[in-house]
Amino acid sequence: MRKTIIFLTVLLVTGLSAWLTAAAYGQEVQQGSQQETLISPQQALSNLPLRASYDPGGRRDPFFDLIGRGSGSGKAAVAEGQLTIDNSKLVGIVKTPKGYVAIISGPQEFPYFLKVGDRLADGYILSINDSKVIFRKTHERGIPLMRPRDVVKEINPEER
Repeated sequence: MRKTIIFLTVLLVTGLSAWLTAAAYGQEVQQGSQQETLISPQQALSNLPLRASYDPGGRRDPFFDLIGRGSGSGKAAVAEGQLTIDNSKLVGIVKTPKGYVAIISGPQEFPYFLKVGDRLADGYILSINDSKVIFRKTHERGIPLMRPRDVVKEINPEER
């Protein structure tokens, strides 16, 4: 009962304050005789300001997303400076007492000494033998592949 009285009092005070505000600004208080105006979607869209557009004129659109839209939870696209399978070059293979070590040249021509299991930006090294390195590619531009694929890089016979 007490909650009902409080609710009705608040309702009465807000209604009275709205009426007094309208009266103070010289507006007429009307009840129930308001007309609604229906506007078609074309009329509503014609009133909006024009959006910017781009005419490529035969050129590539610089605003086009080349990578595609990810789910947001995945990794971002691979940065240009990172070592990937595609931008790496096999320089040599060294045999050590613990196994083989591949000498890989990165995009800045800086050498990396990698063993089996070492990770790159888009995969890892699966195996190394005396003439070739097998990479397992698990990502393409930061997006996981459905089926990982193997990439083989061999040393030329003249360089052995």
